[in-house]
Amino acid sequence: MPNMNEKTNANYKARAEIIKALAHPSRLFIIDQITNGERNVQDLTCLVGADISTVSKHLAILKNAGIVKIDKRGAQVFYSIKVPCLLKFLPCVEAVLKNNVKERKACLK
Repeated sequence: MPNMNEKTNANYKARAEIIKALAHPSRLFIIDQITNGERNVQDLTCLVGADISTVSKHLAILKNAGIVKIDKRGAQVFYSIKVPCLLKFLPCVEAVLKNNVKERKACLK
């Protein structure tokens, strides 16, 4: 069985940072909104219902974590998913939620 050495710890820490970047309802919503195509910050601001500085901070966190990429076109900046495999993770989270609901219902019976 492998030990938690410095290299292993660094690897898990890097993974945790990516997961931490996802760990906010607004950021998950932003990811959901850009899965079907790129969006600019103005569109996302309207959809999220927060001010532009807040949405920009969320986008910066997602960008710094390597989750979204940007495409500058003149004064507009468009955001899209950088790594498509992320789209497999979110349905997995949804499956965990559904399983939790089933288990809770079963406990109530």
